[in-house]
Amino acid sequence: MNILLLEDVHASADSVLQGMPRAEIVRLRHAPPPTELRSLLADAQVLGVRSRTVLDAEAFARAPRLRAVGAYCTGTNNIDLRAAAERGIAVFNGPFSNTRSVAELVIGHAIHLLRRVPERHAAARRGEWLKDSAGSNEIRGKTLGIVGYGKIGTQTGLLAEAIGMRVIFHDVEARLPLGNAAPAASLQALLEEADVVTLHVPQTPLTRNLVDSHRLAQMKPGAVLVNLARGHAVDIAALHDALKEGHLRGAAIDVFPVEPTGRDQPFESPLRELDNVILTPHVGGSTIEAQRNLGVEVSEKLRDYLLLGAVRGSVNLPEVGAGPIRGASRLVHLHRDQPGVMSHLNGVLADAGLNVAQLHLETDRGLGVAVVDLNRAPDAPTLAAVRGIEATLAAFLALAGTA
Repeated sequence: MNILLLEDVHASADSVLQGMPRAEIVRLRHAPPPTELRSLLADAQVLGVRSRTVLDAEAFARAPRLRAVGAYCTGTNNIDLRAAAERGIAVFNGPFSNTRSVAELVIGHAIHLLRRVPERHAAARRGEWLKDSAGSNEIRGKTLGIVGYGKIGTQTGLLAEAIGMRVIFHDVEARLPLGNAAPAASLQALLEEADVVTLHVPQTPLTRNLVDSHRLAQMKPGAVLVNLARGHAVDIAALHDALKEGHLRGAAIDVFPVEPTGRDQPFESPLRELDNVILTPHVGGSTIEAQRNLGVEVSEKLRDYLLLGAVRGSVNLPEVGAGPIRGASRLVHLHRDQPGVMSHLNGVLADAGLNVAQLHLETDRGLGVAVVDLNRAPDAPTLAAVRGIEATLAAFLALAGTA
């Protein structure tokens, strides 16, 4: 099992991945450019990346042995999920591991912005002494407006309440409020009422420029904006104008529409000229604790998939909760969800004299995953016949069912 880990994935991944038979782990600290990446992918069966390695259709085409990708981060915007699925490659991420880290940074930014720390810090570095209380407030008693009340949004709300804030939220889906949080009547109502607005939305066409000049104008005068979600969610030019004109007290931005791919590239943004902005280089979840948790969470998903054929938390395949193997071998069959596939699969297995002891089948988003326990391991010709079934994307034997 050739495992390639890029971008300095945390060492906590190793102890989990080494639990697979004959695991050989190769590590690189950087995100390889396309030419180097294509060479590296030639033999890789498992790939671990973070947010800077771009995995597009061409990259997957150069990875004939690749079975699974672990995205050791929350987002998967750098991965063509459909292209991966079409080649029978499962993709797993870690949506829970950095929740606390992001939530803590939101609260820290909110405190600094309400106390006007960014501009006082900038002035002090210039030799100026801005000692006054003008425009400086405690965070206690202020209203936090959370746009996107998912995993990170809910945790941020709980932390905010613990320091005395009132919490309101807006989400396109119905959400169960935690603590004393209350849903706002609309996004506009939230913006008009909140002293601090924090974004926790996914990257979709609906969230592109979600906060534009119109939405910024709806924000309460003197409010602050925090974006640790997605770079395209805020119109940066419009935000620059709102800050420069004094409509907003300040902003903290961690994600940008265009970001450098490495330390050797310059960071460009019109917000750089403003003192009342906190700019951070996409580090919302970049803590030792979060990276350690990601190393374990994502690696456990990869291990369970390759050992047992269990699909837990995949971002491009249906969920399959396969338990212990009931038989001598377990076949994992990924296919397009269309009539006749399972009939053909059963026919191939029957022709080979294989008896099915247990079958798990799940379909979703036009894809199907069948996990089949057999009385003995299929031979090479049988596996070739299974892979030759129309609509098959990939087929392999779970490692826990092989000698």
